[in-house]
Amino acid sequence: MSMLELGYASFPILLLMIFLRAPIGLAMLLCGIGGLYFSMGGSNMFMAKLKSETYSTFSSYSLSIIPMFLLMGQFATLSGMSKALFKAAESWLGHRKGGVAMAAVGACAGFGAICGSSLATAATMSKVALPELRRYGYSGGFSTATLAAGGTLGILIPPSVILVIYAILTEQNIAKLFLAAFVPGILAAIGYIITISIYVRVNPKAAGTREPIPYAERFKALIDVWPVLLVFGLVVGGIYLGWFTPTEGAAVGAAGTGVIALLSGSLTWKIFVDSILQTALSTAMIFFIVLGAGLYNSFLALSQVPQELSGWVVGQGFSPWTILILILAFYLVFGCLMDSLSMILLTIPIFFPVISSLDFGMSPEHVAIWFGILVLIVVEVGLITPPVGMNLFIINAMDRQTAMKDTYKAVLWFVTSDIVRVIILVLFPAITLFLLPG
Repeated sequence: MSMLELGYASFPILLLMIFLRAPIGLAMLLCGIGGLYFSMGGSNMFMAKLKSETYSTFSSYSLSIIPMFLLMGQFATLSGMSKALFKAAESWLGHRKGGVAMAAVGACAGFGAICGSSLATAATMSKVALPELRRYGYSGGFSTATLAAGGTLGILIPPSVILVIYAILTEQNIAKLFLAAFVPGILAAIGYIITISIYVRVNPKAAGTREPIPYAERFKALIDVWPVLLVFGLVVGGIYLGWFTPTEGAAVGAAGTGVIALLSGSLTWKIFVDSILQTALSTAMIFFIVLGAGLYNSFLALSQVPQELSGWVVGQGFSPWTILILILAFYLVFGCLMDSLSMILLTIPIFFPVISSLDFGMSPEHVAIWFGILVLIVVEVGLITPPVGMNLFIINAMDRQTAMKDTYKAVLWFVTSDIVRVIILVLFPAITLFLLPG
C-alpha cells in the first residue's frame, strides 16, 4: 500500500474510533503513530516525531494564550460579572415580550467577551438566568434553547480560544482575526434577539411578562457592569492599540479579572486553587488534542493527502464558491457529531490548502481570515445542532425538568438564524473584513 493510500485509509479508521467513543486526541494520536509506523516501515520516524512534536506543542509561546484566557474566564465567573451582566440586560429588556430571554442572550454576548469558551459561557449564564426565566413563566425548552444558543457567542466574540487555534494552524495574525470576528459576533447576538422576538409571537405561551423597573435602577445596574467593560477594553483595546501582544493581553486579562474577583470578596484561597486546577485540566485536554492532531497531520502531510486533495478539487472545474459551500455544508453536518476544537484541528490542515488555492477576488490574507470566521460560525452551529450539540447537553444537565426533545424543537429556530447569518457573510465578505486595515 502506497503512502497516499495509507493516508486515505486513515480517515475511516479515525472516524470508527471516534464513533466508538475513543477520545478524539487519542484517536488522532494513534492514527498518526500507526500511519508513520507503516509508511516508514519502523518506529524510528514516529518516535522522533513524537519527541519533537511534544516539545514544540507544549513549549509554544503562541499556545500559552489558551490557559490565560481560560483562567480569565474562571475568575470572571467567580467575581459575579455574569450576574451583573444579566441584571443590567434584564433591567432594560426584561419587560418586553421575550425580554428576559433577550437579556440572557445579551449577557452571554458580554460574558463571551471576557471568557472565550462556549461551554463555560453556557454553563455560567445558565446558573444566573435559568431561575429568572422560570420565575417569569418561560417554557423549559425555550429557556434551555436560548441559553444553549447564547453560549455559542463565547467562541465567536473576541477573545476566542478556537480562533487562537485557527490562527496558529493557518499562521494568521490573532489580533486581525479577533477584529474580523467582532461584527459577525454582534450580528449573531442581534439575530438571536430577533429570533426570540419571532418565537414568542408564534408561541405566545412560551414566555411570561414582568413589570418595567424604574430608570434609576436601570442605570444603577448598568454601572455595575464596569468591570466587564474595563477588562474587555483593556485586553482587546490594548491588543489593537499595540500596547501588548495577544498573549500578554490574555495575561493582563487574567490578572485583571483575578484582582476584581479578589476585591469582590469571592476569591478565597480554596477557590483560587480550584480555578488554577480547573484551568490546568482544561488546558491539558486542549493540548493533548493539539498534540494528537499535530502528529496525525504530520502523517497526512507526509502522505501528500492534503496536496492531492487540493489538486483534485481544483482540477474538477468547480467554482470557488461551490467548493466553499460544500466545505461549509460538511462542517454543518459533522458539527452534529464532533466537538468544535476537534473539527478545527482535524479539518483545517486539509481544507485550508484547498481554499488558499482558489480565487475569491481577495488577498490571500483576507481569504484566510474570512474563511476562518465562516468556519468558526458553522462550527458554532454544531454546538447547538441535534443530536450531539455539546451546549444542549450542558444546559439540560443543569435543568433536569426539561425534556431534551423540547430543547431540540426550540433550538432549531436559533439554528435557522445561524444559517441565515452564514449565507449573508458568504455573500458579503466585506461585513467580516471592513474593519481590517488595508
